[in-house]
Amino acid sequence: MRSEGGYVSSKPEALAEFLRARRAQLRPEDVGLPAEPGRRVRGLRRSEVSRLAHISEQYYTRLEQGRTLQPSYSVLSGLVTAFALDEYEAAYFYKLALPTPPTTEAAPITPPGDLIVQLVARRSDLPVVVTDRNQDVLLINELGSALLPALRPGINVVDMVFATPGKRRESASWRAAARQAVAALRFNADPSDPRLQQIVGGLSVRDSDFRALWADQQARPLESGLAPVLVVGFGSGDVEWQTLEIPGGYFLIAYLPTPGTFSGAVIDYLRQRRASAPTPEAAAREDITKPAPGLDVD
Repeated sequence: MRSEGGYVSSKPEALAEFLRARRAQLRPEDVGLPAEPGRRVRGLRRSEVSRLAHISEQYYTRLEQGRTLQPSYSVLSGLVTAFALDEYEAAYFYKLALPTPPTTEAAPITPPGDLIVQLVARRSDLPVVVTDRNQDVLLINELGSALLPALRPGINVVDMVFATPGKRRESASWRAAARQAVAALRFNADPSDPRLQQIVGGLSVRDSDFRALWADQQARPLESGLAPVLVVGFGSGDVEWQTLEIPGGYFLIAYLPTPGTFSGAVIDYLRQRRASAPTPEAAAREDITKPAPGLDVD
């Protein structure tokens, strides 16, 4: 199944795209083969991959062509070794290559449970965001909204990353954040999910940076990193974050106030600003005691 524009492929096609991209990215010396002076072939040859994986070149070619096959575990294990895949790349590869367990009906999409909602509400000392597998925001606490005002329930994190203006994309932190967001989208999402197709199709049409990163076939979960932020009244910099995966397809992202860093300073600033802001009750009382406009008070 493909999205409009063909940017999200079915599993056999997605597996073929992954294999072709990985083969193009590797050099012989990356996988223990001797370098060839003057070699003009980009990446590995199919014959080299099949030899390293201990399968026939014809069979490997059929996999790269997206034919519907059911490779054995020994074939898949051989390809993991041939391509020198790390644990996350291998996990994504197996997800593409192995059949999806049959189900009688699609699993319903459910909102976060009460426990997750309470956890976010009680973590008033840290900016916290909860997303789903497609990085759609489900929950965000008050400090999270203060740190990242563009984020709110219903907003997609990947969309927000690529809404960054061109000038700010020149920073190394933005490039790293964009690469992580795209790799996590590929790693966590279901290729047949219409929401994934909507996100990838829309971004592929309008953003060349996204197209390049999506075509790179990188797949790995969000674990930790730096997020570039701009806080009005304080300044811009990188904020540290870590992700906790929650059963049910949820991800809790906490932004960390590490002492002695911009991350620590900006979160402390937001805490102090929140502490000094009048409560809704105090603001209401203040409004009551103010004279009406146009009235003179002796």
